[in-house]
Amino acid sequence: MSPIVLAGYASAREVTRHHAKSFYFSSVALFGARRRGAFAIYAFCRRLDDLVDQSQTDPKALPGLLEEARGLLYSLFVRGTVKAVQPWPEHELVAFLDAAERFGLVQQPFLDLVAGMEMDLTQKRYASWAELDLYCYRVAGTVGLMMAPLLGTTDPVALVHAADLGRAMQLTNILRDVKEDLGLGRVYLPQDELKAHGLSEADLKAGVVDPRVRSFLAMQIGRARTLYASALKGVPYLRGFGSKRVVRLMSSIYGGILDVIEERDFDIFSSRVSLPTRRKLWRLAAVLALPNPRR
Repeated sequence: MSPIVLAGYASAREVTRHHAKSFYFSSVALFGARRRGAFAIYAFCRRLDDLVDQSQTDPKALPGLLEEARGLLYSLFVRGTVKAVQPWPEHELVAFLDAAERFGLVQQPFLDLVAGMEMDLTQKRYASWAELDLYCYRVAGTVGLMMAPLLGTTDPVALVHAADLGRAMQLTNILRDVKEDLGLGRVYLPQDELKAHGLSEADLKAGVVDPRVRSFLAMQIGRARTLYASALKGVPYLRGFGSKRVVRLMSSIYGGILDVIEERDFDIFSSRVSLPTRRKLWRLAAVLALPNPRR
């Protein structure tokens, strides 16, 4: 492996360690090229997210920046070459291309992720679950599709379950970040379902946990758990060593955030919900204790 590829993987590892603690923690179940590839995928997606964040001072620049990102994807996946585009460091792109070629990654999920970023340009409210679900697919379900070849499957049935894991994780993030998103002028919750539970945005801003809030959140948690259950149905399709465990672990750790929300009597307003490290370690031990057959 060339020095620039090694440097790119090392940089991607640090990006993942710094920005995605649960993902990094779960990657302990992977080894060698698969673990490096997972870091390369995460770092690539993180740089795309950074692109969106950097454009906040000049929102009009974002469409052009996202178009540049599409050009970068074309260069990587169609031409097989690295095209220097900020904020992606060249060595990370070289490592990403190495992982893409090694595991047969495909372009479409990355293009769909860019489309998800574009949704944030024009849409700050979601009328229904169908609308929000499309957003969840584009910004997170796609990551499941990106990871699937690395974890050892391209089976169409397995890909449905892979996307469901990403959708479940995104919905989990949405539920724990309601207060933060409100501060940014965004509500990633189905408006029709809020209304059906007698809730308004003013109620959410008030941050009072009452029966309406509990009922609404219980419904969303049930939806997320259904998606996590679907994700686990895809585990038997995975062929890479450690792949089954990493999916079980991601499902367990992110699903654990839903448990904490319930334990706090659905208080998602007073402080950000997270799963304590000791509980992550217990879940890691439980997953590692399970058989991990290749087939």
